[in-house]
Amino acid sequence: MTEPKFSDLLQQHAFLRFWFTRLAGTAANQMLMVAVGWQMYDLTGNAWDLGLVGLYQFAPVLLFTLVAGYVADRFNRAKIVAVAMAWQWLVAVILALVSYDFSGTGSGHFIGLSRELLLGLSVVLGLARAFQMPAQQALIALLVPASLLPRAMAFSSSGMQAAVIAGPALGGVLFVAGASVVYLTCALLFTVGIALVLRLKYGHVRAPYERPTIKSLLAGVAFISQRQVLLGAVSLDLFAVLLGGATALLPMFAKDILHVGAWGLGLLRGAPAIGALMSSVVLTRWPLRNRVGTILMSAVAIFGVATVVFGMSENFVLSLVALAITGAADMVNVVIRQSLVQLETPNEMRGRVSAVNSVFIGASNQLGEFESGATAAWLGPVGSVVLGGVGTIIIAILWLRLFPTLTRRNELAP
Repeated sequence: MTEPKFSDLLQQHAFLRFWFTRLAGTAANQMLMVAVGWQMYDLTGNAWDLGLVGLYQFAPVLLFTLVAGYVADRFNRAKIVAVAMAWQWLVAVILALVSYDFSGTGSGHFIGLSRELLLGLSVVLGLARAFQMPAQQALIALLVPASLLPRAMAFSSSGMQAAVIAGPALGGVLFVAGASVVYLTCALLFTVGIALVLRLKYGHVRAPYERPTIKSLLAGVAFISQRQVLLGAVSLDLFAVLLGGATALLPMFAKDILHVGAWGLGLLRGAPAIGALMSSVVLTRWPLRNRVGTILMSAVAIFGVATVVFGMSENFVLSLVALAITGAADMVNVVIRQSLVQLETPNEMRGRVSAVNSVFIGASNQLGEFESGATAAWLGPVGSVVLGGVGTIIIAILWLRLFPTLTRRNELAP
């Protein structure tokens, strides 16, 4: 059999349309996060409040993602993604209105903007993401042949990381013109994403009807728990990024430690994506074929080491490099984990299995932001990040022992 090439992937038109959908949506979402985080810290100057933004986004994911997985297995996944992006569009419009300086004085005091509003809208964003992520993850495997899936995962991730680079950087630049400009740009990008995904055609096959019981909602949990490779991969990401994430504290590092402004915050937020983009491009060109388990564990350990370096750095360039390395290592983790989940899961279960995966991703990101904010309030930002990085290294070592089947996994395909 002839090995699939990258040119074969570019002939998958439905996949490419979806790729541009995720590009627009991810860029808009990242710009939202930069603006909300900067405004929250500007309003309160409190690390705890930065952590709460992450917690308020994660709570709906924890509560509703299993329901969202059931919905993704029953209904058109493209339309679910469109509705979720529409809710994020609404949040961007509301924030644009309340952030506009109607006085024209440039005083920085805006009508209706408050800590409570930012936290409330964070809940709405979390709810939208809870339904978007399972449908979005389960959709990719329906748009490309199984032989192209590892390349598709890497290429899809490269687009997302390009958006993560451009989003925060553009958001930081646009913030100079005002927060409302950032939010209006987000709304425009969400509009593009919605228009693209609504035109997406694929062979939607509704899963056999199951009454929405506790058992059917937890079917994805049971599926993963019975497969040590999947359980090890998704739990590794949960604990490693939960401990090692420093995203919520970047406003503090930008303002108080590295002494750069909103533009510097944008670069710091984009640095991990630069490393991730480079890594995903390499993985698209040269997909992983052998020793994927060992590579996964090594990538997590490197992520932890780079996190420690970032936490101890007082040099802006060194901080950017360290963050870029964390992004590159995390991308290896993402591609291996997502490929394993999709390749080992039948289509009628992909929504619910992807929902469980989304809970783990949400916990490692949003709950990790809360953990970072809480420990920073106790140990300071440097102590919080260094402790988290050391914890990530320890997790990688423990998982070598706890999940030997994953460690010995050679190829992505079962």
